[in-house]
Amino acid sequence: MSVAAADRVVFEYALLRVVPRVERGELINAGVVVYCRAHGFVAARTALDERRLLALDPEVDLPGVRAALRAVEHVCRGGTEAGQASGDDAGRRFRWLIAPRSTVVQPGPTHTGLTSDPEAEVERLLDLLVRPPRPVAEREGRRRAADR
Repeated sequence: MSVAAADRVVFEYALLRVVPRVERGELINAGVVVYCRAHGFVAARTALDERRLLALDPEVDLPGVRAALRAVEHVCRGGTEAGQASGDDAGRRFRWLIAPRSTVVQPGPTHTGLTSDPEAEVERLLDLLVRPPRPVAEREGRRRAADR
């Protein structure tokens, strides 16, 4: 086993989905929650594509959705903004956030992976699963710059 592989630990994550009209079952991914027990780490990042959301439901409560997504980020950070979850450890806050619910903002299924940097996983997953894909020309430009 390589040294890099030995440094990797298990992490869990779930997507945050916005389901503006539960009865229709349509959704968009709007964030990700990552938990790593070995690092005592829990974090959420969100990226709400409001145009896509309004295409699903022009009457969606955008301020309410934004507030719900911010609340998830606050619970992950802990502290006074986390409300009743402020005293809970990272694992308990993560389990509470990924519990099934039938609200507009819902967690998706939990997945696992291996990482040596949980913070980097948050951004990687947000780019991969939540943010809209970048145009091919932009991706190619970044790839060429990285090769130099």
